[in-house]
This record gives sequence, structure tokens and C-alpha cells, in this order.
Amino acid sequence: MANKKIHLCLAHMSGNEQRFIDEAFADNWVVPLGPNVDGFEEDLKGFLTTADPKAAGKEVAAVSAGTAAIHLALVLLGVTRDDEVICQSFTFAASANPVTYQGATPVFVDSEPGSWNMSPELLDEAIADRVAKTGRKPKAIVVVHLYGMPAMMDEILAVAEKWGIPVVEDAAEALGSAYKGRKCGTLGHYGILSFNGNKMITTSGGGALVCPDQESKRRSVFFSTQAREPFPYYQHEHIGYNYRMSNISAGIGRGQMTILDQHIAHHRNLAKLYKELFDSIEGIDFHANPTNAQDSNYWLNTIIIDPEKTGITPEDVRQHLAALDIETRPLWKPMHLQPVFASAPAYTNGVSEHLFERGLCLPSGPWVTTDDIKTIVHEIKKCIRN
Repeated sequence: MANKKIHLCLAHMSGNEQRFIDEAFADNWVVPLGPNVDGFEEDLKGFLTTADPKAAGKEVAAVSAGTAAIHLALVLLGVTRDDEVICQSFTFAASANPVTYQGATPVFVDSEPGSWNMSPELLDEAIADRVAKTGRKPKAIVVVHLYGMPAMMDEILAVAEKWGIPVVEDAAEALGSAYKGRKCGTLGHYGILSFNGNKMITTSGGGALVCPDQESKRRSVFFSTQAREPFPYYQHEHIGYNYRMSNISAGIGRGQMTILDQHIAHHRNLAKLYKELFDSIEGIDFHANPTNAQDSNYWLNTIIIDPEKTGITPEDVRQHLAALDIETRPLWKPMHLQPVFASAPAYTNGVSEHLFERGLCLPSGPWVTTDDIKTIVHEIKKCIRN
């Protein structure tokens, strides 16, 4: 039996966070905005854009959550009531919920089997069909890098360019992942990052919007601080939001940035070991980079279990490991199967449903050790034998 609880992905502090927090308290910068927010944004910008000429000019705005960042991106792109927005079906609900905040309709597109992310072919078909049925193009495309695995961005961007539709790149789970050497979050018109407690780094709760230029960042800050106009009194000509990150949370983020590279390397090392150990088990497929274009951060390591070859289901494995205090999680239930989106248009091919039925997320965080990985795989083998 496991002698400790093995968490799926637990936050890990560097020790440097406290210094930035103490500075904020000493200077009484405990409100939104402040030097830590500025510093965190610059740290993120440097991480995302250094050594990438194509990312030159990108700016970062720190906000209260990744969901807030998606919402702001849609606001800045002019998404309004009765518009349609193409969304990846195989994802967490936060990728699609902000579409409804604007009174718009999400149109769900299924995945391709390599990256598990949005199918470029189905995307093209969906746009053509929406134009034929409504007479209008969707206002935006929200593509997700699921579990840190980069989507097929060349093909998706080509479809977007063909139709003249901007891409919002949900890289909430993909900080540090790269596609053809470019950091995820910098390839779309807007990029989304998340710093929830279980992500690659955390600010306790928070996110960031990667903007194409300084003016877009200025507008994102304007809308995220209640859209107050530059008058000596409070004047509002647009609906605004309370979405800015606090100086305390940003202080945690600055400390986390000092160990981001270490976290990414650790996740990738765990993935390498998982893959090696699962290669010898018939009926279990570890989800690795499908092509040389992808370089996943392996935020969560995932497997597909073939019940016919193994004699077990993902739920069998989940329950077996849970009894040993080892946390696992099913893959995301596709959005087109969610009751809340039952009336939304969906273009499906069965890929995400197949993955949902057979997939499992395994412990992958910075507290997970190589011995933990060996224990997990050993217990899965035992589950198969039994």
C-alpha cells in the first residue's frame, strides 16, 4: 500500500514567494495593481517571448483567473449577443462558459486523435456549415492545449486565416509547452494562461491574458478595472469587470516564476518514466507528443485503457488507486455531452467521447516522485492481473 497520499497535481512553493509578499505588506500594496503585478507581467512576457522574434510585441495582463482572461479576450474581439464562437468540445467548461457571459452561443467542435485537441478538418466543416445556416461567420475560435499538449496550430491557424476569424488560444494547462519551438499562448491573436492551485505555477488563483500589442493590453486593463474613463470623477461608458490580479497574488507568482523551468523539467521527466513503464503493458497507451511539432509540458500525464485487452476499465483503475490514497481523474467529459450545453450546435466525430470513456489522468505534480510513478504503474499492473 502507498504510505502517503499521492496527489494529482499539488502546488509547490519555491520559498521565494514570501519575500515578494512581505514587500507588498511592508509597502502596504495589498490591493489590486502594484509593483508585483508589474513585475509578474514582465516575468511572464520574458518567458513567453524571449528568443522568439514572432512573439515580439506581445504583452501580458495579469487577471483574477484564466476564465476572466477568456472573457476579456471575447470582449476585446467584439463578441456580443447572438454571435457564435467556435469552441473545442473536449475541455473544461471554463473554456466555453465566457461565451455565454456575452450572450453568444458556443459551437462545439470535436477533436483529432493525435493531440486530442480541435480537429482542423472538422473546424473547417463547422465554419462552412454555420455560414450556410446563419449567413454569418463565427466571431472567434477558442482552441485548447489540453493537459499541456499543443494543438495542431498550423492547420488550425490556416483554417482561421481562410475564414478571417481570430483565434483565442487557451493555454491554461500549457504554460511552458511549445509548438514548433514557439511557446503556447503566443500563437493565437490572444492567449490565455491559468495559475490555479493545480497548474504549472500558481498565484493561489489567477490568470493572464497574452495580448498582441500594448494597445490591446491597455484595453484589457481598462475593462478589467471596471472600465472607468479618465475623468476626475467616476464615469463609465462601457460595462467593465473586476478582473485585475491583486498585488499579493502576483507576489506569489513572481516567486513561482523562479522555479517554473524546474517544474516543467520535472513534469517531463515523469512523463518519460510513465511512457517507458507503460510501453510494456498491452492495452494501455500513454499520451505522448504525437509529432515533432509538439513539445508538451505534460501538466497531467494521461493514459487510454483498452478494456478488451486489459480486462479493466478506467473506473476500475480509479477505484483501485483511490483505495491506496492515489488520486486520479477521468478525462474531461466533452462539452457537447454536458446538459448545460445540450442546445448548442456541435460537430462531432466520436473522438472525444471515445477518450472520455477510456481515459484517465495520473499524478503528475512537482511532489510526485519517480518511486511514486513506479508504485502507480505497479498497482495498475496488479489491477489488470486481478
